[in-house]
Amino acid sequence: MTEENRVAGQTEVRIDSLDLGLKKVDKVPGCALVSLKGYIDTYNTHHFLRRINEVIRSGFSRLIFDFSGITYISSAGIGAFTQFLKQVKPLGGDIVLTGMVSRVSEVFQLLGFADFFRTRSSVEEAIEDLKRQSSSTAERSLPRLFRCPICGKSLRASKAGRFRCPDCKTILCIRDNAEVSLG
Repeated sequence: MTEENRVAGQTEVRIDSLDLGLKKVDKVPGCALVSLKGYIDTYNTHHFLRRINEVIRSGFSRLIFDFSGITYISSAGIGAFTQFLKQVKPLGGDIVLTGMVSRVSEVFQLLGFADFFRTRSSVEEAIEDLKRQSSSTAERSLPRLFRCPICGKSLRASKAGRFRCPDCKTILCIRDNAEVSLG
């Protein structure tokens, strides 16, 4: 896999009984595909949370989770997805769940979380859905995660204005439409 398709420096991660495949989705700005295989339970949820938080911190606020390889999810696992949703929504992002087997889908429904998440039957449908959403909100909004154009440090802008990168001391300008430029 080429370097530009990597997500948070990783392409595949193994966490106990859960395999994560991470891939950048070029068709949608700030989008990553997370392919899941195995199961998500109380024992591996902490590591799963940590890994996906790294993905979000690296600038991906639109996440597609492919559940086609998931055989079981516990309530702790579903709690992780609600945390991810709380993180990406203020950044203008969203989460789409795809490929759920009926047993996993039933857990989301029984616990009352099915209404919080968008689901699609395939990854392709999810990509098209997020592409439509990003084009309808073409003007970016704040707050926003971005990388310093000089040193690459991950930064967060909560309002428009000028500020200095804490690492390289470059002055950056954040416009009302969340566009970033040198200051």
